[in-house]
Amino acid sequence: MSTERKVAVITGASQGIGAALVEAYRNRDYRVVATALSMQTSSNDDVVTVSGDIGDRATAERAIAAAVSRFGRIDTLVNNAGIFIGKPFTQYTDADYAAIMAVNLTGFFYTTQLAIIEMEKQRSGHVVQISTSMVTHANAAVPSVLASLTKGGLDAATRSLAIEYAKRGIRVNAVALGVIKTPMHPDETYAELDALHPMSRMGEIDDVVGAILYLESAGFVTGEILHVDGGQSAGH
Repeated sequence: MSTERKVAVITGASQGIGAALVEAYRNRDYRVVATALSMQTSSNDDVVTVSGDIGDRATAERAIAAAVSRFGRIDTLVNNAGIFIGKPFTQYTDADYAAIMAVNLTGFFYTTQLAIIEMEKQRSGHVVQISTSMVTHANAAVPSVLASLTKGGLDAATRSLAIEYAKRGIRVNAVALGVIKTPMHPDETYAELDALHPMSRMGEIDDVVGAILYLESAGFVTGEILHVDGGQSAGH
């Protein structure tokens, strides 16, 4: 088994941004482990798919084990899996809280911990989280406390991990998004969502992929929260 080619693990990889990231890393000749709640088996020998709940440690264990056993290493982890539940604060339910914590925080914790253990062995690696600009720029029109609670945790963890592992060759960054045009947004909501951004449009999936690939190649960048949000973080 050759271990010279780089390997990326991508969560939430079944559609949208995650699926585009799988394609983008393959175009850079990375081998890829793609995980999501439901993944179709890939016919490509350089792509391994792992189906499972990212909030379950067993899913993280299977994804990381697949990367190591099949490809011999892990160079990049993209924590793309995430959910958004927008409600007035007092209307959130126990089920809402449990669901968003499991995907946005617990999944990040398990997968990142196991991936960094492998990265430490080679003294190199890169971890990227998907966050949101709402962490620092709340909008009264979009009540989103649970998104801010969980993604704000990822922002803080990104900076903390970046410093903890800076001398061990492991970089940790995040991309804070505005609203991105993905299949989760029906066409009839586009005008309203466009208007949330100073640039008067939603972002495209390619905007997110480009930002992550920039961070991938930016060897002197760590602890960065890169805003890809159509100007939301600058003001309104």
